[in-house]
Amino acid sequence: MLYQQIDSNKRKTVGIMIGFTLFVLAIGSVTTYIYLGSWISGVIFAFVIAVFYCLIMLTGSTKMIMGMNGAREVAFSEEQPYLWNTVEGLAMVARIPMPKIYLINDKSPNAFATGISPNNSAVAVTIGLIELLSREELEGVIAHEISHIKNYDIRLSTVAIALVGVVAILAHFGTRFLFIRKSKKVDPILMIIGIFLLILSPIIATMIQLALSRNREYLADASGAELCRNPIALANALQKISDVHSPVKHASQSCAALYFNDPFKKKKTQLFSTHPPTEERIRRLLNM
Repeated sequence: MLYQQIDSNKRKTVGIMIGFTLFVLAIGSVTTYIYLGSWISGVIFAFVIAVFYCLIMLTGSTKMIMGMNGAREVAFSEEQPYLWNTVEGLAMVARIPMPKIYLINDKSPNAFATGISPNNSAVAVTIGLIELLSREELEGVIAHEISHIKNYDIRLSTVAIALVGVVAILAHFGTRFLFIRKSKKVDPILMIIGIFLLILSPIIATMIQLALSRNREYLADASGAELCRNPIALANALQKISDVHSPVKHASQSCAALYFNDPFKKKKTQLFSTHPPTEERIRRLLNM
């Protein structure tokens, strides 16, 4: 059951990313079709922008993300010995370099991981998480975050954020081109479809990005349960964290999807939620 779930989540991720890439290229083709009456040049244009923008995003600093969320580095094991030993032990089991450890001075229990590869990764936890959870439950949450690092989820999330930005750029160009079209030989039906796509494209791109984020949470839950060998402890941690309704005060809106649980504690429709329903995550963990 566990390995089937992991494989299923990985297949879904591949499918979502392929669909996302094709969607970006489609928006690019619509943009230049409106302007020049040509599809191919838009595909090339979108591809070049996407590659360039992704490279810029991927060179972002872990320290910048930690700063945005009010986290400070724990430089010595003596400051948080159990947290340090837990991260170190789980990293060894996962066969990745030990991530840097950061602490957020906030009573709301939560955690997140960052870094585009295991070689430059970091894990941040709030004071509230350490105070609320038992030893085994904290280990389960850290295992979940280590799994994000091992599965390269942060890199994938960063690429998804970049693609959302590319869609916004293309949609902006496309709407501008409506008023300065060079080609008048375009199919009016295709033009109408293209305009609707341009208008809806930022919303659709965000929905795809969030679907990817939710799927990777399921994958990290399953991988984390495998890593710590205690899915019940991870499920208990989820329940305890969801029962606390105070938000993480210094959480950055742009980093919400990185957190173990929604840091803002806002109820949203599933299509626009950064995380899967807690009840469903717990159900899957208890069925492992």
